[in-house]
Order: sequence, then C-alpha cells, then structure tokens
Amino acid sequence: MVAQRELSEAEVDRVFHALATSTRRDILRRTIENEQSVSTLAAEYEMSFAAVQKHVAVLEAANLIVKRAEGRERLVRANPEMIARAKALLARYEELWRSRIARLDDLLAAPTPTTDSTTKNTEHTEHEQGD
Repeated sequence: MVAQRELSEAEVDRVFHALATSTRRDILRRTIENEQSVSTLAAEYEMSFAAVQKHVAVLEAANLIVKRAEGRERLVRANPEMIARAKALLARYEELWRSRIARLDDLLAAPTPTTDSTTKNTEHTEHEQGD
C-alpha cells in the first residue's frame, strides 16, 4: 500500500472548489460507481455539453477524476486515491473539532469556585434581608 501524503494548500483549495457545486458532486458520485463518457454524463443534465465539460475539467484539475481517451470518446472515472486523501483531511478536521468540543464540555461541566461563593453570598444576603 502506498502511503498517502498530506494535501498541499493548493490541492485543498482545488478539492473544496471542485466539490462546491451539486453538479460536480453528482458527476463525482456517478463516476465512482462506474467509468462513463463525458457525453453520457452530459445527457443527464439540463445544460450544454460544453458546460458539463467545464465541470469535468474542474474535477480533473482537482485530481478527483481521471479522464482518458478511448477512440473518439473521453471516459471519466473517479480517482479513489485523491478521494481517500480528501477524506483523511476531513477526518483530521473532525478530530480537531471533536477534541475542542470535548474540552469545552469539560470546562462547562467543571464547577467554578466563583459560582459557588457567589451563590452562598446571595443566599446569605437574602437570609439577612428576611430577618
């Protein structure tokens, strides 16, 4: 198995930009399932063939898909290596945020001496006022 290297900042930017539209996410999903020609992909959308080609080009620039020629057709398939690298990046972000939330939960759950003394002072003052 080949060790995955971390994504560079430029790669992260390209991946998130590529995944920013539902059409590109759908193209990626469809090409994960099986390799398809650009014309087959384009037939599913209410946009021009050229517009679908541009979406494919953005995904290709992000290395999320791989395009190859077979005769006159251009076949597109998802690139599982880049998808795995992007998934690993998101997992690191998730771990970071979960640890921060856990620390915040711990801070919120811990009693604070200021709160306890304030409560006692308030109770004492209320008792004195009642006398």
